[in-house]
Amino acid sequence: MVKFSKQFEGQLIPEWKEAFVDYRQLKKDFKNIQFLNNNNSNDTKNQNSSVPNSIISSLRNYSPFGHHQNGEHVPPIQVHRKLGSSYDTELLEQFAETGAIKEFFACLDQQLNKVNKFYRTKENEFMERGNSLRKQMDILIQLKFAFQDQQGSIDKEYHSISCTFSNEEDSVRNREDPEEETEEISTDEIQFSDSCRADEVGEPTQVKREEEKLRTLSGRVINCQGKNLRINIPLTTPLRTFSAITYLVREDLINQSRKFSIGAGKVHINQTKLRHSEKMIKRGFIELYKGLEYLKLYRNLNMLAFMKILKKFDKVTSKQVLPIYLKVVESSYFNSSDKVIKLSDEVEELFVRNFAGDDRKKASKYLRPSHRHKESHSTRINYSFIFELVPTKELTYRDIFLVCTMAMTTVVGTMLLHLTLLTKGYSYAQLQHIPGLLILVFLLMLLCPFNVIYRSTRYRFLCTIRNIIFSPLYKVVMQDFFVADQLCSQVPMLRNLEYVACYYISGSYKTLDYGYCTRKNYYKDLAYAVSFLPYYWRAMQCARRWFDEGERSHLVNLGKYVSAMLAAGAKVAYEKDGSSNVGWLCVVIFSTAATVYQLYWDFVRDWGLLQFNSNNPLLRNELMLRNKAIYYFSMGLNVILRLAWLQTVVHSTLQGVDSRVTTLFLAALEVIRRGLWNFFRLEHEQLNNAGKFRAVNIVPLPFHEVDEED
Repeated sequence: MVKFSKQFEGQLIPEWKEAFVDYRQLKKDFKNIQFLNNNNSNDTKNQNSSVPNSIISSLRNYSPFGHHQNGEHVPPIQVHRKLGSSYDTELLEQFAETGAIKEFFACLDQQLNKVNKFYRTKENEFMERGNSLRKQMDILIQLKFAFQDQQGSIDKEYHSISCTFSNEEDSVRNREDPEEETEEISTDEIQFSDSCRADEVGEPTQVKREEEKLRTLSGRVINCQGKNLRINIPLTTPLRTFSAITYLVREDLINQSRKFSIGAGKVHINQTKLRHSEKMIKRGFIELYKGLEYLKLYRNLNMLAFMKILKKFDKVTSKQVLPIYLKVVESSYFNSSDKVIKLSDEVEELFVRNFAGDDRKKASKYLRPSHRHKESHSTRINYSFIFELVPTKELTYRDIFLVCTMAMTTVVGTMLLHLTLLTKGYSYAQLQHIPGLLILVFLLMLLCPFNVIYRSTRYRFLCTIRNIIFSPLYKVVMQDFFVADQLCSQVPMLRNLEYVACYYISGSYKTLDYGYCTRKNYYKDLAYAVSFLPYYWRAMQCARRWFDEGERSHLVNLGKYVSAMLAAGAKVAYEKDGSSNVGWLCVVIFSTAATVYQLYWDFVRDWGLLQFNSNNPLLRNELMLRNKAIYYFSMGLNVILRLAWLQTVVHSTLQGVDSRVTTLFLAALEVIRRGLWNFFRLEHEQLNNAGKFRAVNIVPLPFHEVDEED
């Protein structure tokens, strides 16, 4: 049977772990009480042989944890409620001499006050977000009704547009929504009367700060009930980016003259942007409902933790503390407030009515998606939230192991087939097409449009690669720059793919001319580009993040990849002409500068280490691994592996070793280094989320009130 403490830690929300009841500490204090109680019991047994029966009978009637006064039972504790809704437990005289019990109830009060404070904070945050979404929904409904009412009476000056706000039963998409990606922001506008009514648009302060960092496609200001509103759509795709430019130019050059000719009480709105607004509000409701469900789980788990620890206390002390303290817990704010339950029901009703066509079963697919496997956070890193993965389509570690095993088995099997055919008398020329066919099979599997071999994951991977290649046109999220960082460690692999493509496309495999591609100038020029591309993509991603968020740290990060490009260029140039002293000096200078830059960013920014005021020397306060030596060892190993470029300038002294073998060995070391980097990077991201208690995404909302029309 699994212990409650393990069940408790396995079910809690990892980003809110510090806000949950510290059950381990309570259990530790309880064990101190249990230890003292056992010692007292043993002492009593040892003295029984020499104590008269009358005294023994009196001791049995005496309890060290409570007493009776005038025939009435006196409660062992009294819980007082102070100002600010905090609680303080007063121990009666029979408890006064027991320090362990004092510590236990002091910790219990501290945990109860902490839970109440956090619950109230999150409840206010979600209530404020709920009010904003409700007002956003009201505006959207009014605009849709106004469009439907005037759909047949649009002025001839404007194009006739048919608009249907369908609630198609598609999967819960993240950023890679095919329909959303391919839609172009139309410049056609719909004319509405000022009968459109909307309440004031309210935004939580925290959400406002988040959204102010995000560049959006802001169209013409519309007026609803005397309030000026603007529709802001994030520029997440190239089509939106280009359309934003053309749309704003069209507004300035063409529509500016129309603005004054439209009769009073008329406003214009972009119909396609209205559809995107609906999707943004829809996702906002989904994230809000997710947060409310988390808060319900938070309440239930904490209530269960208080009940379990109090039961243990009563069992050891033989006192009825549970009914007294549990009554206080049940009446405390986190358990007695019903705002979250009411808001959750309201959100569900709004979602069913407006986004699911009054179909609750359909709505549940969005609000309560079924998990392919039992969710567990024993790995202590919430990968799904960090990478914004769809729970129903997330691969398990078994799936990943199966894919890797299948791929390696196929490669090894093909190699054995190749060797077997050679022993049967086939020539090298006859078997040169086998490796090419193997690569082609893997490529076709990746691009297969049928719903086989994890299609949703393959599609998501292809979308991520597309976003990387077309940087900075796409909005950058965690998975984009994380995969791009992996590509920075795969430059040798990319150059090998370049050689294989040239080898088969040029037909060199027919004549076994292995040096044909390396002799061609276009291949050498392409080698420069392949060496630069991963760093260029990351640099462009940093530029896009700076454009969207306005944080200078992204520009500093961009400088790191620029230095890496310079170092890579110097190494490629030196490989072409290894006898040049100037080339050797350039490699040393640029590579040294890039290495120092990268090591600083690895340790300080990506891993969050080298904090000199930390309780853990040269590390950080929060560590997921208990053994600190692992962090120090990883830091040292990262330094050594970052210096692998030294092989470039000393490879001429490595006599008797083929350069291709050395390159393969160094590439394998870089994979190991990147694996270490991945772990500590994700650990740092998880701790950042936990430090900010960020367990749900903040979705930007489309309608914003402005002071006046621009």
